[in-house]
Amino acid sequence: QVQLVESGGGLVQAGGSLRLSCAVSGRTVANLAMGWFRQAPGKERQFVSVIIWGSGGTNYADSVKGRFTISRDNAKNTVYLQMNSLKSDDTAVYYCAATYLPAVLTTTGAYKYWGQGTQVTVSS
Repeated sequence: QVQLVESGGGLVQAGGSLRLSCAVSGRTVANLAMGWFRQAPGKERQFVSVIIWGSGGTNYADSVKGRFTISRDNAKNTVYLQMNSLKSDDTAVYYCAATYLPAVLTTTGAYKYWGQGTQVTVSS
Protein backbone atom coordinates (compact mmCIF):
# COMPACT_ATOMS: atom_id res chain seq x y z
CA GLN A 1 0.00 0.00 0.00
CA VAL A 2 0.99 3.60 -0.70
CA GLN A 3 -0.42 6.51 1.25
CA LEU A 4 -0.45 10.03 -0.20
CA VAL A 5 -1.16 13.23 1.67
CA GLU A 6 -1.37 16.54 -0.21
CA SER A 7 -0.98 20.00 1.25
CA GLY A 8 -0.32 23.54 0.13
CA GLY A 9 -3.51 24.55 -1.60
CA GLY A 10 -5.24 27.84 -0.99
CA LEU A 11 -6.50 31.09 -2.43
CA VAL A 12 -4.15 33.19 -4.55
CA GLN A 13 -4.53 36.09 -6.93
CA ALA A 14 -3.93 35.66 -10.64
CA GLY A 15 -0.24 35.88 -11.40
CA GLY A 16 0.69 34.52 -8.00
CA SER A 17 2.35 31.27 -6.94
CA LEU A 18 1.63 28.24 -4.80
CA ARG A 19 3.58 25.10 -4.00
CA LEU A 20 1.74 21.85 -3.48
CA SER A 21 3.29 18.99 -1.55
CA CYS A 22 2.55 15.27 -1.61
CA ALA A 23 4.00 13.17 1.18
CA VAL A 24 4.44 9.51 0.24
CA SER A 25 4.55 6.63 2.68
CA GLY A 26 4.05 2.91 2.81
CA ARG A 27 6.27 1.46 0.10
CA THR A 28 9.60 1.98 -1.57
CA VAL A 29 9.26 5.10 -3.67
CA ALA A 30 12.03 4.36 -6.14
CA ASN A 31 9.70 2.27 -8.31
CA LEU A 32 6.93 4.81 -8.42
CA ALA A 33 5.74 7.36 -10.92
CA MET A 34 4.11 10.31 -9.20
CA GLY A 35 1.45 12.33 -10.98
CA TRP A 36 -0.50 15.49 -10.33
CA PHE A 37 -4.03 15.79 -11.67
CA ARG A 38 -6.69 18.42 -11.25
CA GLN A 39 -10.46 18.56 -11.43
CA ALA A 40 -12.49 21.70 -11.87
CA PRO A 41 -16.23 21.78 -11.04
CA GLY A 42 -18.25 20.00 -13.70
CA LYS A 43 -15.16 18.80 -15.56
CA GLU A 44 -13.24 15.58 -15.81
CA ARG A 45 -10.06 15.02 -13.88
CA GLN A 46 -7.13 15.98 -16.08
CA PHE A 47 -3.42 15.31 -16.16
CA VAL A 48 -1.11 18.10 -15.00
CA SER A 49 2.36 16.63 -14.53
CA VAL A 50 4.30 13.49 -13.68
CA ILE A 51 7.73 12.60 -12.37
CA ILE A 52 9.46 9.23 -12.45
CA TRP A 53 10.90 8.88 -8.99
CA GLY A 54 13.92 6.83 -9.95
CA SER A 55 15.11 8.72 -13.03
CA GLY A 56 13.65 12.14 -12.30
CA GLY A 57 12.11 12.28 -15.75
CA THR A 58 9.15 14.65 -16.03
CA ASN A 59 6.25 15.48 -18.29
CA TYR A 60 3.71 18.31 -18.30
CA ALA A 61 0.36 19.13 -19.80
CA ASP A 62 0.64 21.80 -22.48
CA SER A 63 -1.55 24.11 -20.42
CA VAL A 64 1.01 24.30 -17.60
CA LYS A 65 4.34 24.03 -19.43
CA GLY A 66 6.66 26.85 -18.50
CA ARG A 67 4.59 27.75 -15.43
CA PHE A 68 4.55 24.61 -13.28
CA THR A 69 7.51 22.56 -12.09
CA ILE A 70 7.36 19.09 -10.56
CA SER A 71 10.14 17.82 -8.32
CA ARG A 72 10.86 15.27 -5.62
CA ASP A 73 12.82 15.20 -2.39
CA ASN A 74 14.27 11.76 -1.76
CA ALA A 75 15.07 12.46 1.88
CA LYS A 76 11.53 13.55 2.66
CA ASN A 77 9.70 11.14 0.32
CA THR A 78 7.79 14.15 -0.92
CA VAL A 79 6.78 15.35 -4.38
CA TYR A 80 6.21 19.02 -5.07
CA LEU A 81 4.32 20.98 -7.68
CA GLN A 82 5.52 24.56 -7.91
CA MET A 83 2.87 26.63 -9.65
CA ASN A 84 3.77 30.08 -10.94
CA SER A 85 1.91 32.66 -13.01
CA LEU A 86 -1.38 31.18 -11.89
CA LYS A 87 -4.51 31.86 -13.90
CA SER A 88 -8.18 31.59 -13.06
CA ASP A 89 -8.32 28.51 -15.30
CA ASP A 90 -5.98 26.76 -12.86
CA THR A 91 -8.71 26.76 -10.20
CA ALA A 92 -9.43 23.15 -9.30
CA VAL A 93 -8.95 20.43 -6.73
CA TYR A 94 -5.44 19.08 -7.23
CA TYR A 95 -4.74 15.41 -6.62
CA CYS A 96 -1.49 13.57 -6.13
CA ALA A 97 -1.38 10.03 -7.51
CA ALA A 98 1.07 7.15 -7.63
CA THR A 99 1.57 4.10 -9.76
CA TYR A 100 4.17 1.56 -10.74
CA LEU A 101 5.80 1.48 -14.14
CA PRO A 102 5.12 0.69 -16.90
CA ALA A 103 1.99 2.77 -17.29
CA VAL A 104 0.40 5.41 -19.49
CA LEU A 105 1.18 8.18 -17.10
CA THR A 106 -1.12 10.87 -18.47
CA THR A 107 -4.30 8.92 -17.79
CA THR A 108 -6.19 8.66 -14.50
CA GLY A 109 -6.80 4.95 -14.98
CA ALA A 110 -3.09 4.20 -14.78
CA TYR A 111 -2.82 5.32 -11.15
CA LYS A 112 -3.57 2.97 -8.32
CA TYR A 113 -3.13 5.32 -5.37
CA TRP A 114 -4.67 8.77 -4.85
CA GLY A 115 -4.49 11.47 -2.26
CA GLN A 116 -7.51 13.27 -0.84
CA GLY A 117 -7.01 16.40 -2.94
CA THR A 118 -6.27 20.01 -2.11
CA GLN A 119 -8.22 23.02 -3.34
CA VAL A 120 -6.49 25.70 -5.39
CA THR A 121 -8.49 28.84 -6.10
CA VAL A 122 -7.11 31.59 -8.31
CA SER A 123 -8.96 34.88 -8.15
CA SER A 124 -8.89 37.23 -11.12
